[in-house]
Amino acid sequence: MNLEIAYLEWMEPILTIVGGVFIGFIFKTYFFSRIKKFSDGTSWKGDDVVINAFDAMVIFWFFLASLSIALSNVELADPYNIYASKLIFAFLVISISLTLSKIIMGLLDVWSKSNSSLPSTGIFKGLVNVSIYALGFLIILQSFGISITPLITALGVGGLAVSLALKDTLSDLFGGINILLSQTMREGDYIELDNGYQGYVVNIGWRYTTLRERQNNLISIPNSVLSGSTSKNFTSSDAAFRVPIKIGVSYDSDLDHVERVSLDVANKLYNELECINKDYKPTIRFREFADSSVNFFIYFQGKEFGDHNTILNAFIKALHKRFKEENIEIPYPIRTVIHKNEIKN
Repeated sequence: MNLEIAYLEWMEPILTIVGGVFIGFIFKTYFFSRIKKFSDGTSWKGDDVVINAFDAMVIFWFFLASLSIALSNVELADPYNIYASKLIFAFLVISISLTLSKIIMGLLDVWSKSNSSLPSTGIFKGLVNVSIYALGFLIILQSFGISITPLITALGVGGLAVSLALKDTLSDLFGGINILLSQTMREGDYIELDNGYQGYVVNIGWRYTTLRERQNNLISIPNSVLSGSTSKNFTSSDAAFRVPIKIGVSYDSDLDHVERVSLDVANKLYNELECINKDYKPTIRFREFADSSVNFFIYFQGKEFGDHNTILNAFIKALHKRFKEENIEIPYPIRTVIHKNEIKN
């Protein structure tokens, strides 16, 4: 008889939990599927981030809600009923923290891809995640009746000691934050430092910024060193990269003819190569009377740093072939040596 009574007492809470999970499944399958279908049709990707973050937790939240209702109908001895409600609240806070983290991280990626001024890097994402989880942890402690005031005080005193012991690490941390806020460089930018290092910015981390050289080597530079050094950023809102090509022709050449032929070759490459910026037409400028040639420059604009290699390779081959056809001489260096012999009687 007692077993039958106990069975009946626990059957209702179990059915409540199972029913809550089932309702959550129905809610996610039908209601959320319609919302996701609507968000997929919009051009803004931020709503997809929010919907996907909530979608992962819908059934779990229905489970927690049904579990809370079920436990309220079950007589548990003190203090187990209090502990159960606090555990449910703790899991709710953890799930909300995870969801909030996914939403903020996803929105950061969306904004960074749309050329927003808000940075989306490892160090910035790490700071946001630490802030969210730390806040959730403090809320859980407070719900369990643990005063967080002494903890905050202890963290303040301990933070002072840690800051003195980790002076170099903190210097790198704030150097990375300074780089992010000043927007001197972003992930994907091609930069050159005053010490000669150059490459693509792969990641701005807590202590180091990683550069990838064109030879595919990785260079890790402390943020404090990077923020204090002179850097040249080849990537900007207008990433067009000027490509000057120097050519010399013989003094016997018809310079008007040389100009027409060179521009004809340059314009053909302008129409053929995708890496040439179409907003800038090739130009020619005669610059100097050198020792053995009249020198001039052809100017192209590449779309971004690195395109100059393709442009140089194609133009030099095409111009050399065309100069041969037009009998335009590219002279060898010439030096006239006068030797005087003095004859003594």
